[in-house]
Amino acid sequence: MDAPVERVISFLEDKSILITGSTGFLAKMFVEKVLRLQPKLKKLLLLVRASDRKSATHRLHTEVTGTKLFGVLRQQHGKGFPDFISQKTLAVAGDITRNNLGIEDPALLAQLWSEVDVVVNVAATTNFYDRYDVALKINVLGAKNALEFAKKCENLQLFLHVSTAYVCGLRRGLILEETLRMGESLNGSPGLDVDEEIALVEETLKELQGREATEKTEKAAMKELGIKRARFFGWPNTYVFSKALGEMTISQLRGNTPVVIIRPTIITSTLRDPFPGWIEGTRTIDSLIIGYIKGNLTCFLGDVGLTVDVIPGDMVVNAMIVTMEAHANQPRSKFIYHVGTSVSNPVTYATLEECGYRYFRENPRIGNNGKIVGTQKMPVFSSLPSFQRYMTLRYWLPLEGLRLLNAAMRGLFSESYNALSRRYKFVMHLVDLYAPYAFFDACFDDLNLVRLGAAAGNKRSVAGILDCDPKAIDWDYYFTRVHYPGVLEHVLK
Repeated sequence: MDAPVERVISFLEDKSILITGSTGFLAKMFVEKVLRLQPKLKKLLLLVRASDRKSATHRLHTEVTGTKLFGVLRQQHGKGFPDFISQKTLAVAGDITRNNLGIEDPALLAQLWSEVDVVVNVAATTNFYDRYDVALKINVLGAKNALEFAKKCENLQLFLHVSTAYVCGLRRGLILEETLRMGESLNGSPGLDVDEEIALVEETLKELQGREATEKTEKAAMKELGIKRARFFGWPNTYVFSKALGEMTISQLRGNTPVVIIRPTIITSTLRDPFPGWIEGTRTIDSLIIGYIKGNLTCFLGDVGLTVDVIPGDMVVNAMIVTMEAHANQPRSKFIYHVGTSVSNPVTYATLEECGYRYFRENPRIGNNGKIVGTQKMPVFSSLPSFQRYMTLRYWLPLEGLRLLNAAMRGLFSESYNALSRRYKFVMHLVDLYAPYAFFDACFDDLNLVRLGAAAGNKRSVAGILDCDPKAIDWDYYFTRVHYPGVLEHVLK
């Protein structure tokens, strides 16, 4: 084993690490990897939204350590696995949207503040169009509360925050690993301030309550407000806007705290660690894959010539661990890392589409009627300029969808009205959700990670241990042998 890898593993020994969002997709992989990499760590303190410790422990066992992801670790420890988990993890009942992370036990707070070495903030709502009040509470106030908690830790060595590369909005070209500063909008619109956004939400909620608005009306109004505010300042949706505000808040309030901000691109299934293809929930590009599998998507919603920046989840976790060791105990330091593939090992939507076609031709789908579902090449709009392709998706498809629905109502199609209606709604959902990214014409500079890998002697020989080098990915193999089978097994069951 290379010395730099040994150094990282040694860094984790006897460490106490507090992790927020611990029941989420990325945090689970981080927890599993750290436990497997360094069994001599002191404790992983896992913040779980729950009313008490008993409920938090139950969630930890059922939603985290009891999942298939922990199968390799479970096999390694055999009958001793439950004892190992109880010794090395502690479920902490709390709420990231509240002061002191919602931890109310004074003795536990004192213990955490004296013992925690590293705080890893992974908690987030990743819904592109979530309620604005919810997005602000979790992605902005949550980031602030996690940082403020970290600053109270007597022996804190690092605050690690997971953001997203798409805080850049819809900029084009090479996106640098630069700091987002409070007040700087993407389109020059003035007045960007977190406190004012929170005040606007509170004022809107009070107005809705005064009108005795229903829960449904309030939810719709909060979603609409989030989209409106995001686009007013130049971001395409509530998710990336709120994550950008979270970064700005951390930069503004960090003081002397050493900070690392990890900006992953589109996180997909594991490449190899702890086993290939593990994924949980529907990730961004997987909505397209699932729509294709189920026959709800008959055209490719994107520019097949553009780069799609996807990164296997285990590589993101490896980058998190390596950067922790590299930047611990560096007061006032702040480092930003893009963790993606669009510069070091770019892959296009064309490869994604071609691999999907080939995989499902070789592995035919079986419909509910027991018959094989035919696999066809999906039409694309590659012959049109980017702007026209975007307009085609945004305006032609709704009109075409309405034409299909009207035809169904007149009995011109054998397919039922309800089936066509569902298909139309599904396609329009994808258009609204992914059109900005299907034509995203930019790439993410990853020079910081390249430099860190060079300094650490990152070589192919450490693949599967702490490899975060995108050049190690064979895209054809990954999509056809790892990711597509993983989506079928773990998402579609």
